[in-house]
Amino acid sequence: MNATLDTGIDLHCHSTASDGTLSPAAVVAAAHAAGVRTLALTDHDTLAGLDAARTAAASLGLHFIDGVEISTRWRNRTIHVVALDFDPAHTMLHAGLAGLQAQRCIRAAAIATRLEALGLRDALPRAQALAAGGQITRAHFARLLVADRLCRNAQQAFKRFLGTGKPADVKCDWVPMAEAIGWVHIAGGQIVLAHPLHYDLSRTQLGNLLRDFQLAGGVAVETSTATTSTEDRARVAAMARAHGLCGSRGSDFHDPSQSWRRLGAAAPLPESLEPVWARFRVPPPVCPLQPPVAAFSPASPPS
Repeated sequence: MNATLDTGIDLHCHSTASDGTLSPAAVVAAAHAAGVRTLALTDHDTLAGLDAARTAAASLGLHFIDGVEISTRWRNRTIHVVALDFDPAHTMLHAGLAGLQAQRCIRAAAIATRLEALGLRDALPRAQALAAGGQITRAHFARLLVADRLCRNAQQAFKRFLGTGKPADVKCDWVPMAEAIGWVHIAGGQIVLAHPLHYDLSRTQLGNLLRDFQLAGGVAVETSTATTSTEDRARVAAMARAHGLCGSRGSDFHDPSQSWRRLGAAAPLPESLEPVWARFRVPPPVCPLQPPVAAFSPASPPS
């Protein structure tokens, strides 16, 4: 694929339905303004924002792809997979996501209890207010820690309180990765391994993850994100090819104030990789647009 032809595609972003700060319609409007012409909204473990985003996309002539980022478990590690181009009304997918949403509610209450013991006042009701009916995520608690001046920024909130092994780290019993992949297949979708370098895996461990992902029915790896260096992109692309996997690209957008992951800012796929969108039921239109925005910084905390 010509590298200039996929710069209008962003297949990973978040709204207020999970841990983003813009409404689904506002995400679509911002993506359109940024030159994105094919967008997937991929909120964490919920389809709640899809209808509003789809309607907004239709009004702007933007090609919209149904998506969701699913929290899964692989060898006692949390691994995120992005489901794309599925039937959003499929009952098995809805039932599976409902179970994950219940896990998130339990986790939110436990995190709030720990943070209140550490000095954060009214943690749960304030997080619920921030979520405004969407999923309560660790990002909401991070914002409260910053608002109460217990931390300078969200990164410090995760480093001191919310990250792995920290005082408010509460584990969830996420669905096994292979089971989640099964939901998506039955719903007619494609499944992508999200941000493969975020999991602090050795090269051997990452190879094992890609092998198990492919054997379970995964089809693509998110090789191009807004925070992936050229060297890392080439390394992940080579590993994807070795395991017979396609490539995907997405900004992992959450908040317009995070300049390092702007909508549409991911680099193009390496030309040697088949793009996952070639497998969509309705492939995106080919839209040569502006060159991708160079953006690289340490990845911000997961939700």
